[in-house]
Amino acid sequence: MALAAVVAVTALLVSYREVALSADGLRSQAAPAVQDVAATRLALLRADWEANWVKENLNGVPAAGESYQSQLSAADQSLSRLAERTSDDLGTINGLLDSYGTSITDGALYYHDDRPIQDQKFREAGSLLIRSDVGLVPRLDKLQNGQMDRAERLATMGALGYTGWVVAELALLVLALTLLSALWVLRDRCGRDYNPWLLSSLVLTVALAVVPLLAMTVTQRHLDNARDKLTAITTVAKQTERETKVDTTDARVRLDGAQTRVSKTSQEVRKELSAHEWQNSVYYGALGGGILVFLLPATGIGRRLNADYWRAR
Repeated sequence: MALAAVVAVTALLVSYREVALSADGLRSQAAPAVQDVAATRLALLRADWEANWVKENLNGVPAAGESYQSQLSAADQSLSRLAERTSDDLGTINGLLDSYGTSITDGALYYHDDRPIQDQKFREAGSLLIRSDVGLVPRLDKLQNGQMDRAERLATMGALGYTGWVVAELALLVLALTLLSALWVLRDRCGRDYNPWLLSSLVLTVALAVVPLLAMTVTQRHLDNARDKLTAITTVAKQTERETKVDTTDARVRLDGAQTRVSKTSQEVRKELSAHEWQNSVYYGALGGGILVFLLPATGIGRRLNADYWRAR
């Protein structure tokens, strides 16, 4: 009985703690990182479109660059937040962003009256943005893939996690059957009433088998939903880039809509992952219940044996 209690409670606490830590890691680091990369990418695409639009339609007009400059600022802020949530080296990306901002600003504002140099600056900016493998967008793609892999690992329960829950539930079943057997022996063979200590331990065993499992199921469902929404965020960013390349008609509307969808979906992800403040309560409740499940049978049987011993004397 004691061995079954130790195995059951240990497996249960370790398995539940892994799920809680995964939810915390996804909520505090992986999910915001995916969102920040997508926001950076869309802000850069929007800045590039706005700068080219200024060049073609408002060349030389004072304050015409406010729109793309605000997008560059948004991209820089997203990267700053990302640096706090990932161990990846963002030095190269930050350097490319600074160079891109300098080139696009020079072309749109400072060389608007010198078309050849202006065109050269825009070509430089375009190369910095989309050049194969080494441009800003390809580097952000690689970074996004890494962050999504990390989010997938946190949100998905692997074979080891399932094994832990199976071991915990089987050990709790063995413990419950052992307690029922002990109650039956005391009741029918020893002529005793149902032992309240063993009954309390049986009720706690059933609670340990049900409550943490339900809590894990709810948490895992939220993790799955959050992972799906993060996938949607990355898809929106990539699809919008492809669409604006193929058809520049209403590109501003598409980019604006994509940024809005990413922002809205990010809020939904945060909502999915914020509904777990009770996780620690369930964990410590299971810890306390596990200690009682170990102590109550020993106390009940000990008291019964002690009472019978003194009666026999």
